[in-house]
Amino acid sequence: MTEVLSQDEIDQLLTAINAGDSEPGDFTPAADTRKIKIYDFKRPDKFSKEQIRTVQIMHETFARLTTTSLSALLRSMIHVHVASVDQLTYEEFIRSIPTPTTLAIINMDPLKGNAILEVDPAITFSIIDRLFGGVGEGTKSQHELTDIEQSVMEGIIVRILGNMREAWTTVIDLRPRLGQIDTNPQFAQIVPPTEMVVLVTLETKVGDVEGMMNFCIPYLTIEPIISKLSAQFWYSSVRRGATTENLNVLKEKLATVDVDVVAEIGKIDVPIKDVLALQVGDVIRLYNTRTGDPYSVNIGRRKKFLCRPGIIGRKMAVQITRKLADFDQDEFEELSEGEDSL
Repeated sequence: MTEVLSQDEIDQLLTAINAGDSEPGDFTPAADTRKIKIYDFKRPDKFSKEQIRTVQIMHETFARLTTTSLSALLRSMIHVHVASVDQLTYEEFIRSIPTPTTLAIINMDPLKGNAILEVDPAITFSIIDRLFGGVGEGTKSQHELTDIEQSVMEGIIVRILGNMREAWTTVIDLRPRLGQIDTNPQFAQIVPPTEMVVLVTLETKVGDVEGMMNFCIPYLTIEPIISKLSAQFWYSSVRRGATTENLNVLKEKLATVDVDVVAEIGKIDVPIKDVLALQVGDVIRLYNTRTGDPYSVNIGRRKKFLCRPGIIGRKMAVQITRKLADFDQDEFEELSEGEDSL
């Protein structure tokens, strides 16, 4: 069968003949430089590299939050970081995890469907041992969780899901809820075996015990927000910063913070020897304070209000008379310093 030459090969042949550098029989066809990528139709790539990278960034935040919360809870050095983010079939994920294991079925409201959080048995029993008063050693014997151990792990997973909600805030107001805990992966069929999933693998270390936590999210579950898993959307969300929703969340959290509120009558510098010599009935003369002057109400270290003293029932009290603006605070402090020098 006669071989058909390409236009590039014909041009090279004519150039060589005209130059007299070679004979037609010495011509060598140009090598095919096209890059061929093998594509498996049984495992279609449904997540782009950019989307995988965004998922990784989200869960790096989740890993940092989990490290902090578990370290505080267990009173031990905990380290969690993202080892890899891959896409594979659900069947491959199920085959890759041990039996028995801690398998939490997570409801991904408002997204449809469920996800799975799998915790390595070594990490599970190390956490349980630590909470039960031990040093955090993992168990060598593999057994299913007892009712008490399962109840303990439910509390741990609920705490972890709180970190997950915060890490997903820039993409969606996720409200993950723990459905149930299984120990046999074969009973956790949340999607068909051939369905594609994104698998976030988290290397976890509890004291000296190392293991893995795997977070498996089916494509069907994450599909409604797949367009938001892009670098452009991610960074624009970060730049938007203080949206109304974020401000409401901050206000809600700040509303529960305790601060010191002090009604300050006056100040005076007293040597420690005079403080030790104080007795009932002694009179201390204060700086900057005259009879009838208003007192200052300090929030933390800042003067925020003026007030006057009084009594409610049998308890001492103060009544707010004026709110101090920033310039009022400076004026108040300058006035106080001026009276100190008199």
